[in-house]
Amino acid sequence: MSTRTSSEDPAPVRDIPPVGAETPDELGAYPRLTDDQVATLEVGGTRRSVRAGEVLVREGEPSNDFFVILSGKVAIIDEGDGDGERRILRVHGPGRFLGELGLLEGQVAFFSAEMIEDGEILVVPAERVRELVSHDPVLSDLILRAYLVRRHLLIGLGSGFRIIGSCYSPDTLRLREFAMRNRLPHRWIDLERDERAEQLLRSLGVAPEDTPVVIWHGEKVLRNPTNAELARIVGLPVPDSARDAAQHVCDLVVVGAGPAGLAASVYGASDGLNTVTLESFAAGGQASTSSRIENYLGFPAGISGAELAERAVIQAGKFGARILVSAEVAGLGSEDGLHVLRLADGGTVRGRAVVLATGARYRKLSVPGIEVLEGTSVYYAATHQEARMCGTDPVAIVGGGNSAGQATVFLADRVSHVDLLIRGGDLGKSMSRYLVDQIERHPRVTVHRNTEIREVHGEKYLDEIVVENNHTGAHDTLRVRALFVFIGAVPHTGWLADTVALDDHGFVLTGMDAIRARADGNQWIGDRPSRTLETSLPGLFAAGDVRSDSVKRVASAVGEGAMAVRQIHEYFDRS
Repeated sequence: MSTRTSSEDPAPVRDIPPVGAETPDELGAYPRLTDDQVATLEVGGTRRSVRAGEVLVREGEPSNDFFVILSGKVAIIDEGDGDGERRILRVHGPGRFLGELGLLEGQVAFFSAEMIEDGEILVVPAERVRELVSHDPVLSDLILRAYLVRRHLLIGLGSGFRIIGSCYSPDTLRLREFAMRNRLPHRWIDLERDERAEQLLRSLGVAPEDTPVVIWHGEKVLRNPTNAELARIVGLPVPDSARDAAQHVCDLVVVGAGPAGLAASVYGASDGLNTVTLESFAAGGQASTSSRIENYLGFPAGISGAELAERAVIQAGKFGARILVSAEVAGLGSEDGLHVLRLADGGTVRGRAVVLATGARYRKLSVPGIEVLEGTSVYYAATHQEARMCGTDPVAIVGGGNSAGQATVFLADRVSHVDLLIRGGDLGKSMSRYLVDQIERHPRVTVHRNTEIREVHGEKYLDEIVVENNHTGAHDTLRVRALFVFIGAVPHTGWLADTVALDDHGFVLTGMDAIRARADGNQWIGDRPSRTLETSLPGLFAAGDVRSDSVKRVASAVGEGAMAVRQIHEYFDRS
């Protein structure tokens, strides 16, 4: 938004520090720009005098400007729950800049920024900053790193919108998962446990039976919004049925925004292909649930799946790819030699070529009574948000793959104890050696081999689990307050019906396997040369975990996404 002075009396801000009490830097979140960097940003920017009380950024509204503080101080404020009180989060002084990840991704602001001292600022259009981030490696690293950490801090502080609902409500769980997986700053207020919940609902004129609700900007109430409605209000790009039905044909449609899909988006768009990516839930896919990936090339200290996804989304946008969330594909057809993807909301997207990168989702544990604990103490991801909900209580993890290993190492440094349960006897059978070594050395981890869960006990929250040794039949009870499940994956291919050849487990066949596949006794592809990632339908490619016999690693998924684009160029050349 344009810089403007507030025309209304703002609610008082609690605990504003003295003018000189600037917030110290944390983890590179608040770097100071050098004079040379300010000069670079000033090309295309404007210096402007500001007065105390002037609002630079308003929570809940788009922020289209990048602000550098030249003199004076700015308070970063959380507008609160609509109770008239605002919370000070940070104070910035000269040399620092405002904003967070949403500025680069076109989202609305999750905080307000208000001058608390007269001064001068540099105002730079956000588009200019996006160009600099794309082409200036030093500024790019400085700004992007700061913005990624700030988003993480905002989430940890519980800033942004509020979700009020019961832990027993499936729609509450849906909204919370959508917010967490899309890394949106928010706070959940549990109607069952938080004494303030009903009072807050009464003040907003909302009956408990109307929950879950989302409170936006302390005043706007969304009653049980769909994922698309929530995405739209915070500025995430979502499909527009009328527009997408009538838009011109895309060169490349990518279905799924996990590592493979994001790689295909980056390489497709950077090669000049008109690229649109359809993601049903959140960018990052299954990889975004990993707290730290330590064996990904180029990141010796490791990188979280969420940060890897955020960087890829920004990179894809830099080249012009459109990544739409809450874009669930319900069917696949053809028209005039084009692939037609039917969306669940009734829209359609047409493309000359398609990359299927829908990935796979962790299987749910089949134990009686576990469903009521999902979202409160049973999880299928292990990120900072789930870890924060666990506190220091002991937890159990089920699974023998890398995701389970990464979760074990991550949580063991935060909770009092981790019980890792695997069905087989060899921890290294499906897990990378570096993870096995860390787990076996960790003093707060116990590995239970040949072990399966038989019962879960707990009303609102998990209290204990009953496990059985599948060799001896012996039972044991483990007192844990949370359970993390990583027990294999089911491919997202149900919507494909009979349009492409699948293997016995529902994964997409490609290359020679697809050529050999038959339907109604007829060969699907024929005798044309096989492209290793092409499916049984010409011009339709598969990459990453959804592909039969793929290597279930982030690096291989990224590689397949890039390979698919190369093979698409070959397909175009020979069509």
